[in-house]
Amino acid sequence: MTKDRTFRKVSIFTGSPEKTFKLGQILGGILENGDNLALFGTLGSGKTLLTQGIARGLNVPENVYVTSPTFTLVNEYPGRVPVYHVDLYRISEEDELVELGLDELMGEHGIAIIEWAEKLPETYLRNCNIKIELIIQGAEKRKISIESTDKEIGSILSDFSDLSNVGPVKS
Repeated sequence: MTKDRTFRKVSIFTGSPEKTFKLGQILGGILENGDNLALFGTLGSGKTLLTQGIARGLNVPENVYVTSPTFTLVNEYPGRVPVYHVDLYRISEEDELVELGLDELMGEHGIAIIEWAEKLPETYLRNCNIKIELIIQGAEKRKISIESTDKEIGSILSDFSDLSNVGPVKS
């Protein structure tokens, strides 16, 4: 049986860093082992903040600091499944992705969250079942477009299409 690779898209607006984090928590709560997330966005768009929320939604303990692995390239966090946080900002050659072991990180034994996915060759990008673009729309407002091959994710997240005007979010 062929897996449905049709992407469904939902756009969500967040009005503060706390709400971007909360969206990540919601998303992390519904992710499954083997999911691969490609994060697109400019510097300062909130990719790492969203990843921090995703990590908490995946039950990464509060005492584990989730930070961008700009220099280490990969951070692994313990959660309900292993979380591999990859930062491709400093990657310039496809050979470096092989050396990094990206194929293994994008396998069935955890969840890979890849920042700076703009640098991913198509051979890797097609293995990402969730693509997220963060667009700066103001000092704290973000438009976050999520494309997924999972029908459930699209329908769950559509309930949160506008987090920009709701009251304070508790984490």
